[in-house]
Amino acid sequence: MVRVMRSLPYTIMTLPAVVLFFYFHTLPALQGMFYSFTNWNGFGPVNFIGLKNYIGLFQDPQVLHSYAFTFEFAIVTTILVNILSLMIALALNSRIKFSKTFKAIYFLPYVLSTLIVGFIFNYIFSNVIPQVAQQLHIIALTQNILGTGFAWVGIVIVAAWQGAAFNTILYLAGLQTIPEDVYEASSIDGASPWINFWQITFPLIAPFFTINMVLAAKTYLQVFDQIVALTNGGPGEATQSVTFVIYTNGLGGGEFAYQSANSVVYLIVLVTVALIQIRILQRREMQF
Repeated sequence: MVRVMRSLPYTIMTLPAVVLFFYFHTLPALQGMFYSFTNWNGFGPVNFIGLKNYIGLFQDPQVLHSYAFTFEFAIVTTILVNILSLMIALALNSRIKFSKTFKAIYFLPYVLSTLIVGFIFNYIFSNVIPQVAQQLHIIALTQNILGTGFAWVGIVIVAAWQGAAFNTILYLAGLQTIPEDVYEASSIDGASPWINFWQITFPLIAPFFTINMVLAAKTYLQVFDQIVALTNGGPGEATQSVTFVIYTNGLGGGEFAYQSANSVVYLIVLVTVALIQIRILQRREMQF
């Protein structure tokens, strides 16, 4: 009885958060799953059509293209961000002057709004870079990259620039857990910096590498804000991600139930990708 009385205040304190989470997160997800088996377009009557929406997804060129683009973008950006952030973390972890100042500067992009960053880079790509390129007679950069077939490159640049900040902080936290004695022993043995990295540093920060890879992949598989601010899915449908298609076609294209099915499928895809990543990367940690 005493134990129940002691836990009662904690239950009362957490209950509002549980209710709010269920109402704004779990309940809409369950409703989306329900509507995915109907032909509801956001208003009017609801008619059950079974698995018709799910079957149609695998025959829809726009949906299939969005999945292909999203995975290509996520793979390239995840690899680029982790390489860039690890290099920055290694540089900041070394004993350089003003390292704390540099840490604050590198983390600054992460606290900025993604949409604001996207609009700023949109202006840079469309106005600043072409004008500078004309002055320098660099013909390849005189055209706005966001209006060409390389628009995805611009999105990758913006996402990597902003996303590297968070990954850098995690890598720095991992590097600070490595004892200095290990490096002193390796220096006595005459190990080169390259050997130190592959035989000491990288194996010891493997758990942080796993976290960064999973979080980065999850983030970039759900890319939306950068696309809205930079290309709005263009040119044509070249840079339409899965989340962009779900949002624009589901809320503004009269495909609410159809895109609800798409969101359910994509949820399964995201969970599957995360589980595969964790399993493979944790197995690699054990090998180290």
